[in-house]
Amino acid sequence: MKFEVFQMERMQSTYENLVQYNLSESGVHPLTLRELLSYSGEKDEHLDVRLGYGYTNGTPELRQLIAETYRDCKMENVLVTNGSSEANFASIWSLINEGDEIMFMIPNYMQIGGLSRIFGARVSHLNLRPERNWALQTDQLRDVISRKTKLIAICNPNNPTGAVLDKQEMMAIRDAAASADAWVLSDEVYRGAELDGATTPSFRDIYEKTLATCGLSKAYGLPGLRIGWVAGPKEEIESIWSRHDYTTIGPSPLSDKLARLALANSDAILERTRRILTDNLEVLDRWVKEHSSLLTYVKPRAGAIAFVKYALKQNSSELVQGLREEKSLLAVPGDYFGIDGYLRIGFGSETGYLRKALDLLGDYLRKEAAKLHSATDRKRA
Repeated sequence: MKFEVFQMERMQSTYENLVQYNLSESGVHPLTLRELLSYSGEKDEHLDVRLGYGYTNGTPELRQLIAETYRDCKMENVLVTNGSSEANFASIWSLINEGDEIMFMIPNYMQIGGLSRIFGARVSHLNLRPERNWALQTDQLRDVISRKTKLIAICNPNNPTGAVLDKQEMMAIRDAAASADAWVLSDEVYRGAELDGATTPSFRDIYEKTLATCGLSKAYGLPGLRIGWVAGPKEEIESIWSRHDYTTIGPSPLSDKLARLALANSDAILERTRRILTDNLEVLDRWVKEHSSLLTYVKPRAGAIAFVKYALKQNSSELVQGLREEKSLLAVPGDYFGIDGYLRIGFGSETGYLRKALDLLGDYLRKEAAKLHSATDRKRA
């Protein structure tokens, strides 16, 4: 087993609490405990939660609430995990063996691709096309799918682009998976954060051999609860649960109870999310237009993230390092998602904070552009 460092998570863990401005965050401004408890008529009941071991797979009440977010899903089809990252990890551990072949969407949150290689799989890429507003290259499916394909791993809504697959693209993936009798692992953690308010359909609802992972970190603004889940066929859920026994064992009983409160009030919480995203996307869009000589992007349809292309001949990791050192500001380089020349910018923070951070980022990019032009002029001279 050859281990791969998860570059993005390592960078964020190292620097996100040290910089003055953090645009690497991919969710909306988190709720406080007080704000979450405002949805409860009996706030004191949360003080009586006994902090022992609870249901290691999540309480029946929580699993039922999660099941209701899918069609024809029962609590037996749901496993609660510590964040969606554990849901992805345990799912890959259960599914992938050495020598398996998987198709992995690019750009993407790179956890599943890295884990698959660690477990010995051969990983091929399924590319989203920037020139087509990050649409899926569906004809590529025919070229790379084979009877050896064990898994198609996607992220929908997509991280880092905020793109959403349309019905035709989803059906193309479903048909390709069915032709190979392959699994689909659909990371759907941004589901519910669509700017138009139309919840993205889950692959769990259109293809039986789907593991849909999700959680409360992004769309719900509750990353500190560390509540995620995986929904899928009962037999596979039990297999994943057995892996969960080797990792975190179970979620916190307090987080489980607060997650039930959040899901019971999902309409109000997701409305807050969409309000933040709508207001802040206007700020981001105006900023990109003000820097149109340097920046272009496709407006995200979901999530608090935008994948912005810059017109500088500079590696994105080097650009982010300079930005952090000079401006105390953190963004995520595009090469951490498999595509250089881009920055992932999180726009889910408080609006005033976002404006200040974007001003600093714009100032840094203009100075870098001026340096490169000056260096070019000196070479010509």
